[in-house]
Amino acid sequence: MDVNAAVAAAAAIAGVLTGVIAMLAFRWSERDLKRPTRTSLHTDPVLPPGVDTVLSVLRSSAVVLDEGDAVVKASSAAYALGLVRGGKLSVEPMLQMARDTRRDGEIRQVELDLPRRGTGRGEALAVSARVAPLGSRLVLLLVEDLTEARRIEAVRRDFVANVSHELKTPVGALSLLSEAVMDASDDPEAVERFAGRMQIEATRLTNLVQELIDLSRVQNDDPLEDAEPVRVDELVAEAMDRCRHAAGTKQITMAAGGTEDLTMWGNRGQLAAALGNLVENAVNYSPARTRVGIAARRITAPGGDLIEIAVTDQGIGISDKDKERIFERFYRVDPARSRATGGTGLGLAIVKHVAASHSGEVTVWSSEGQGSTFTLRLPEAGAARDRAHQHPDLDDEDGQPAPPDSPTSPDSPAYETLSAPEVLP
Repeated sequence: MDVNAAVAAAAAIAGVLTGVIAMLAFRWSERDLKRPTRTSLHTDPVLPPGVDTVLSVLRSSAVVLDEGDAVVKASSAAYALGLVRGGKLSVEPMLQMARDTRRDGEIRQVELDLPRRGTGRGEALAVSARVAPLGSRLVLLLVEDLTEARRIEAVRRDFVANVSHELKTPVGALSLLSEAVMDASDDPEAVERFAGRMQIEATRLTNLVQELIDLSRVQNDDPLEDAEPVRVDELVAEAMDRCRHAAGTKQITMAAGGTEDLTMWGNRGQLAAALGNLVENAVNYSPARTRVGIAARRITAPGGDLIEIAVTDQGIGISDKDKERIFERFYRVDPARSRATGGTGLGLAIVKHVAASHSGEVTVWSSEGQGSTFTLRLPEAGAARDRAHQHPDLDDEDGQPAPPDSPTSPDSPAYETLSAPEVLP
């Protein structure tokens, strides 16, 4: 009996101990389930309701940080800018702003210049960073890329400065010449000389104002709204007539070929202005008794046939460093000759905008001391209808030089296919 009682008592004690251990284990596991882990702090449910959706539609780069400065949420733009690396905010000034905002709850904003990552260029990335508290534990960082806005502002500022300078020169000259005419009122010969100079400056001022109007028009208007079939031979004839007097004065021979049976689709006035500017530049920057050629042809392209018009001269040529800037407004290859040539520095900028707005391009091949070839490529009439309103980016598309063996090079056989030269008197 005593043995049986002892066994029963031992079994009862073992059962009690097992129950206690099981209860403690259950409570410990329940406590572990309720305890937040490092992983759970960085999952989407931490974000307040609706915040994830809002961040996904923002144009700004968005980063959400927790109390440990770990990234809870980051937009793809934030990764593209290099703001987030390895789950951490990689820009120290922004990280310090986030810590300060978490401490006192104040909204902060600052503009920073960040180095570009992954490029060999030394250009800085201009950004505007704004930090605000998001709930009780999170901080929201919004970063706006201001690089393009700053570039456009710099272009606008330079444009205004250049316009002011260009307008000031002929206006000042007219003022001085008018005073000279008044002082020499009793000298008919001096009056005639000063009046001639006044006429030259007035013409220069008129041309500058007109080209400013033309540039504004091609930038703001859609040329394809008034598009029509335009014969290439008529455009070439009009461009040659425009420069006939200047070419005759310098005894420059102009020749054209390959323009028959070619038609483009676009705004006739803008196309005529663009080609006229190219021919006028070729005449102005060519020495006396040289040749200017205009060649046209149809070329095959993946998106449809193109009409290529090449204007070749035997002028001073363009250096490699100048090729990258010749399509900028008011830029001149030879500023010292600007008064002699009468150029305003806007002609090639107008050509670039006209080509781009017609879904085409303008390129340049040049060799210093040998001459230059500017090539205008535009869709043919039928292909242009299909590509209407597909305009490339104007401020980022610069002309690239054609290779020396290009058909539009002065040394190419294509240059010799021009018709019999038209010798000007």
